[in-house]
Amino acid sequence: MRATVYPNTLRGEQVAPASKSSMQRACAAALLHRGTTRILNPGHSNDDLAAIDVIQKLGAIVKTEDASREKTNSTSIFVHSNGIQPIGDTMNCGESGLGIRMFTPIAALSDQSITVEGIGSLLKRPMHFFDTIFPKLGIEIQSQAGYLPIQIKGPLKPANIEVDGSLSSQFLTGLLMAFAATENTNAVIEVQGLKSKPYIDLTLSVLNTFGWKVQHQDYKRFEFLAHPPLADHIDYTVEGDWSGAAFLLVAGAIAGPILVKGLQLNSTQADKAVMQALKDAGASIDINENAIQIGPAKDKAGVVGSLKAFEFDATHCPDLFPPLVALAAVCNGVTILHGVSRLAHKESDRGLTLQTEFAKLGIRIELDQDRMLVYGGTGIHGAEVFSQHDHRIAMACGVVALCADGPISITDAEAVNKSYTDFFKHLQHLGAKVDLDKIA
Repeated sequence: MRATVYPNTLRGEQVAPASKSSMQRACAAALLHRGTTRILNPGHSNDDLAAIDVIQKLGAIVKTEDASREKTNSTSIFVHSNGIQPIGDTMNCGESGLGIRMFTPIAALSDQSITVEGIGSLLKRPMHFFDTIFPKLGIEIQSQAGYLPIQIKGPLKPANIEVDGSLSSQFLTGLLMAFAATENTNAVIEVQGLKSKPYIDLTLSVLNTFGWKVQHQDYKRFEFLAHPPLADHIDYTVEGDWSGAAFLLVAGAIAGPILVKGLQLNSTQADKAVMQALKDAGASIDINENAIQIGPAKDKAGVVGSLKAFEFDATHCPDLFPPLVALAAVCNGVTILHGVSRLAHKESDRGLTLQTEFAKLGIRIELDQDRMLVYGGTGIHGAEVFSQHDHRIAMACGVVALCADGPISITDAEAVNKSYTDFFKHLQHLGAKVDLDKIA
């Protein structure tokens, strides 16, 4: 699909999409919870749907509740589970990095041989972590030299282990959930060099909501505590997604003002940090109750001015690079973003992809070791860009098009379905002109 976004100003309000980080963790916890879980405000991105498919493959029964019964604008899903009881010998995590890293240890709680599969860019992402750690937990594993597909056979037996947290916190998330479900309070996980700590906070928050108790010492030592029996029925509400909303907030800052609803200001989601970057860039921000009004910079007299370059460390929130590059492209001066090393193993090598695609728009980006320098305020040119099958690249190009000197066409724009299926629809709702065309 080709999406063509035209320069325009935005007005109105939009509810943030459901967080796939929260949704996928809720699915995993619901699978591990022996009983019934009602998930409210469920997401429907490709990653969310893959998570639902995985938990069904691992034995859960999932039913959707019609929104009209509750007289609400969203549906709920019910997950009935009696623990890990695979109904087949394969599970496919789609193209979800979190899904593959989280559900593989969980699937290994079973003593059944299971082949773990994925699609797209997931086939190129390294999974050597499992080859190193699983044998220490009594799990048989056979990978393709550290890549998918992976064959595993448990059951996982908790043990004191030390893991490298520098590649991704998602591996640790899977181990924390699997260890918690065994109810073993003796095993300890030691972690070195953990990145993306806020995502671990989210994992611990989900576990705590369901009733498991896990504590850590400065994110270096994780212990599992005894707890009362989990309730037979648990309700879990999926948060609004700061990762997806970051694109809406940037759009508001460069082409608004708009009102964004549905975000928790006390969220543990790492990408909430986008608010600091927007503030540093000089965006006009007004927060009240469950809503954020955001628009271009204004002086004390209320006169609209220019956004300014900023410096931001995205080491623990690497998914913010694409929306922040879109923001930086409009800001006057050189913006410096730290943490580029976290971008190599995403849906694309995002550092290089951002550099390549934004160059087509007239924006110069330099990669200097772990820093990205974005030379903004030089004008954004209409052009055709390629998402490189990366949902966040497609959205970044769609947002920056609002301030271009002509339309920007994005090929493979359907990549947004991975995390934010309604992205272009929401831009249209806010007043953007967007043409969506199928490519034969």
